[in-house]
Amino acid sequence: MMKTAPSSRRSFIRNCVASAAAITAAPILSGWTLKGTPIPGRRGPATRTFSLNQKWLFGGKFDASALSPDFNDVSFTRVTLPHCVAELSWENWDPAQWEDVWIYRRHFALPDAHQGNRAFLHFDRVMAAAAPTLNGHALPKHLGGYLPFNDEITHLLEESNTLAVQVDSRWLPIPPAGSPKGISACDYYLPGGMTGPVELRFVPQVFISDVFARPFNVLSSERHLEIKCTVDAADVPDGNFRMEASLWANVKAAAKKIAVTSNDIAIERRGENEITFNLTGLKDVALWDIDAPHLYELIVTLVHNGQPIHDYRTRVGFREARFGVDGFFLNGRRLRLFGLNRHEIYPYAGYAMPPRVMRRDAEILKHEFNCNIIRCSHYPQSPAFLDACDELGLMVWEETPGWGYLGDDQWQEIVVQNVHDMVRRDRNRPSVVIWGVRVNGSRNDPTLYIRTRNLAKDLDGSRPTSGSMTSGSMKTWKELWHQDVFALDDYHSAADGSVGLTPPLPGVPFFFSETVGQFNYPRGHGFDNIYRRAGDPAVQQQQAIFHAQAHDRAASFPRCGGAIAWCAFEYASPVNPYQGVKCPGVADVFRIPKLGASFYQSQVDPKVRVVIEPNFYWDFGPRTPGGPGEHAAIFSNCDRIELTIDGNKRAVLHPDRAAFAQLKYPPFFADLNLDGSAKPTLRIDGYIGNRLALSRSLSSDPAHDRLVLHLDDRELEGDGIDATRLTFSVTDRFGAQRPFVTGEVAFQILGPVTIVGDNPFHLEDSGGSGAVWIKSIPDRSGQVVIRATHSQLGTRTVELSVRTARIARL
Repeated sequence: MMKTAPSSRRSFIRNCVASAAAITAAPILSGWTLKGTPIPGRRGPATRTFSLNQKWLFGGKFDASALSPDFNDVSFTRVTLPHCVAELSWENWDPAQWEDVWIYRRHFALPDAHQGNRAFLHFDRVMAAAAPTLNGHALPKHLGGYLPFNDEITHLLEESNTLAVQVDSRWLPIPPAGSPKGISACDYYLPGGMTGPVELRFVPQVFISDVFARPFNVLSSERHLEIKCTVDAADVPDGNFRMEASLWANVKAAAKKIAVTSNDIAIERRGENEITFNLTGLKDVALWDIDAPHLYELIVTLVHNGQPIHDYRTRVGFREARFGVDGFFLNGRRLRLFGLNRHEIYPYAGYAMPPRVMRRDAEILKHEFNCNIIRCSHYPQSPAFLDACDELGLMVWEETPGWGYLGDDQWQEIVVQNVHDMVRRDRNRPSVVIWGVRVNGSRNDPTLYIRTRNLAKDLDGSRPTSGSMTSGSMKTWKELWHQDVFALDDYHSAADGSVGLTPPLPGVPFFFSETVGQFNYPRGHGFDNIYRRAGDPAVQQQQAIFHAQAHDRAASFPRCGGAIAWCAFEYASPVNPYQGVKCPGVADVFRIPKLGASFYQSQVDPKVRVVIEPNFYWDFGPRTPGGPGEHAAIFSNCDRIELTIDGNKRAVLHPDRAAFAQLKYPPFFADLNLDGSAKPTLRIDGYIGNRLALSRSLSSDPAHDRLVLHLDDRELEGDGIDATRLTFSVTDRFGAQRPFVTGEVAFQILGPVTIVGDNPFHLEDSGGSGAVWIKSIPDRSGQVVIRATHSQLGTRTVELSVRTARIARL
């Protein structure tokens, strides 16, 4: 019979100084260190953390006997976390592959750090419900796949331990799932597994469990931090306690103390104690901004009888983000929100990608697509992705999991819990500028959404609340809408077939949380061709134009904060997909830009980089016999561009400021309907003033086409977790994408890595481009050679190295 774990509060207070001494030797500290710079000065030890991401045993479908410590798991498969229960391709996912109950097991020895300390298991994300068992003792079941949870296991640890996790990945009544309509009621798949890391954490008997650092008066020299600490006590301790806080900056690769404070405190009860105090003297801190995302490390130290016993470290930034009836303001200046929605779902792995891969999405959105904001649709996303947003200056809308459907009272209680966990996890992040406390696109439910709004305000009074509204829920907004900012999903078209946007509502801050998407495709094309790279070229060319229209028209409303368009990346979905993939992304599922991205790529100051991005394929094959057409767009941040075909000047073009008056860099349009039988070469020269700033050439002759490989990174960590993307495309001799390529690409690996992806990869459905991910192998290092061979275009080779893993693990 299953044993039941004692309460997490059934602990006793020991000598806190002795506990601190046991932790001081920890090689890995929780929190963040400024670029690896040691923080000098007197402080207490931080949490001793051991990674449990390796040496997991995956047993497949659940067997209740596998919860017993004595179960023989020799036949289980060894895996690392994050892990998806199903082996997926990049298209044609079948939910039957993951909709079941599964079992994972992990054995570990008791480390010395347990002596005199409390122990917690931390699970980052498990999709969609987790029931852990430690040494035969059942821990509390957790419902929900996107947010972390912790279990105290102090009195359950033994010299040799067995952790078993029952993972339920069925269509459960847990947001965003649960609709009686089944999977078609949610516009994204939910492949299950242990999709985030797991850690074993040791802390003193009295420790700091949470810190919320809220900046006040940010735009004034009197700015300060209000620091709200939660101290967790196993028992009511004797002695004197003090809380110290110091703020640190990284200045020329060295840590510099900015400010410090110290306050005597009282710990009056077992469990959680709230302590609030201020850190002042911050007049010289630099503000966090989209172009200068300054970050600081806050260290809060708990001191007992004059001895530091525990540190809590968190990263903070100082910025004022305000949504007003006259627009959005960052640090006092008006700024147009210019962004895309992001789904986190990846080919081959679902949600189970490592931190490096998650961070790469933020880099693409910031540096390639020039976004200043991203909406996490439609769930809280990986801490690694949000870390990158903090560091890059990419603002974030973060929202509770869900899509359209509202369930019963129990279902709604999980929504409330999700809002609590989301806000508490991420409220120190300067990148997060708004909380989405409504289920995306759901009906107005004042009882539920007043609760979630008030909860977010109680936990974090520094940010406004919102939630996307549809045309249906908008009709009764005056009576039933109760948030701070009105965000509209607007997919209607104007009378001429272009993007239509609703004027801002009176008296409330307003912006567009979704637009473009799949709202107005030409009739007759059907969903099988919409915007996918292998689909109709004429439809593909419309995507960038629609996105340009949406941002231009949003900016034409003086009171509108801006637009976050739908969407960044294609994703696996049961709703209107092509072979399981929904194609509204301006990049494909592999994060490779499509024609639709050409608009976003051009919206950057030419002082940063000069851009010329044709919104067409220079191809005269069966699908495009007349070339790009009479009104072909070229997106560029140049002042003028000149077109030359086979040495003959075709046109001198200027940006279309009449049709796109609000865009900083409007598109150029040219008549490129011509006979391509001679396989002409196009050259595009871009000028800034009278200076030739950039030239691009495109060839229509496939005789010189080539296979091109690109690795995002050239070094991996040899932990069996780390991975990087390898993209492959067929291009012309100048590097421009060649569409509608067939054949397959086969990979050969020499070295300590594996491929996450299809091998061989068939190019026909992907339109000539694709990707796999290269993943390290546990405890292996060395050089790697990857050979990719196309059946007609030969072999290309790339190399990388795998370094010895540097992590404390059991």
